[in-house]
Amino acid sequence: MARIPTFLFLLSILLLGACQATIPTSPPPTQPNPSPSISATASPQATATTEGVTSPIPPSCPAIEGDVLNQMRRVERDVSQLRGLPALLPVERRLFTIEQLTTYVQEDFLAGYTAEEARAEAAFLFLLGLLPADTDLRQLYVDLFSEQVVGFYDIAANEMVVVCKDGFNAIERLTYAHEFVHTLQDQHFDLEDGLAYSESACEHSSQRCLATRAFFEGDAALLQEQWLRRVSTAQDFEDLALFFSTFTMPVYDSAPAYIQAEFTFPYLEGSFFVRSLFLKDGWEGVDSVYSNPPQSTEHILHPERYPWDEAVLLEPPELPTLSEQGWEVVYEDVLGEWTLRKMLEVYLPMSISSKAAEGWGGDFILLLRNPATDEQALFVLVQWDSMRDAHEFTDAYKKYGDLRFGEARSSKATGAEWAHGELYVMLERLSNQTLLILSTSEALPSFRDSISLPIRALP
Repeated sequence: MARIPTFLFLLSILLLGACQATIPTSPPPTQPNPSPSISATASPQATATTEGVTSPIPPSCPAIEGDVLNQMRRVERDVSQLRGLPALLPVERRLFTIEQLTTYVQEDFLAGYTAEEARAEAAFLFLLGLLPADTDLRQLYVDLFSEQVVGFYDIAANEMVVVCKDGFNAIERLTYAHEFVHTLQDQHFDLEDGLAYSESACEHSSQRCLATRAFFEGDAALLQEQWLRRVSTAQDFEDLALFFSTFTMPVYDSAPAYIQAEFTFPYLEGSFFVRSLFLKDGWEGVDSVYSNPPQSTEHILHPERYPWDEAVLLEPPELPTLSEQGWEVVYEDVLGEWTLRKMLEVYLPMSISSKAAEGWGGDFILLLRNPATDEQALFVLVQWDSMRDAHEFTDAYKKYGDLRFGEARSSKATGAEWAHGELYVMLERLSNQTLLILSTSEALPSFRDSISLPIRALP
């Protein structure tokens, strides 16, 4: 969580949008006073691989001096002026080759993401129908980051890293502009403490942190788009178009649809959210949100509900009876509206899925595992804004269940049960809450008896 990666497909999205506009003929904006001196760190020497890239790659990145340093400083001045935020502190700069990035991803970037955590996350996503069984999620992230990351800002180290693919040209400058926005955000608003965007703060609320990241990524993406339209040269556009005309991303293209959507959410939906703020009140309106960042993916999906529609906090039960039977809680989190929508979209049209997930008011998930039997059970408790919202989700999930699991073995207005191979599923609605249990164990009655509905919201 302390590193904010920027992905290649973001650049292609921005390029496609910008190329449809006339390249401006007016000169770039007047340069403000240079930002404070920034210490430059040259990349260590390494031999770069050429996988996924058609143009030759130099054995090492250029030193951050001379023309390269001047280009970086000009990007910084342009970004600061466009964004209206001066640099307050020096920042470290680094250039990585692709090989160095791959090594960094494996040894540092995902160092805190253990194999056990990855297995638990993959397990609950499988039960939700979002990942194939036995997905090696950690390795998938290693492969995706190695293929897709073009730069990142390290919050703890106050360091910007850009991957150099063929020197320091258009794609590197565009990436540098994006990373420098993150630097300005951190200096002015404190991403880690001010926005509670840290590994510990995000441990049991990944959807809140997904919303927070969508906000500041949307900020950087919108500014990056403005930089591309207003400052880039005609040659920059030609160089970018040439790069993306031959670029391929086989890992991303073959990844599960949910993982693809998870990667793009901060940029696409985040840009939509920030653009709505910018069109209303300019960058001052965007800046004001840093003191009260969005707390849920619901805010990102529905900017008109920010900030008044606050999610309720639900306290997960202790489940002592299941503990006595050997079950252990191995994963606890909050899903949010967006993940519920993506779950339904696997089998239902987007129009139905989005309507059914809308009205989300708060939730918790608990993934349990029985070490003796290696069985798993997932509890998903959602509180909806109204009983009507709970009805809509229940009706939609019953359709989803029949398509995914086959005809329900029992069904009524307030829920249903399914059995499909080694998977057992139960849905129940009570008032404005729904309880979904998915398990590889047949002990659905025991699971259901362990929770008393409705769950009381915390004050």
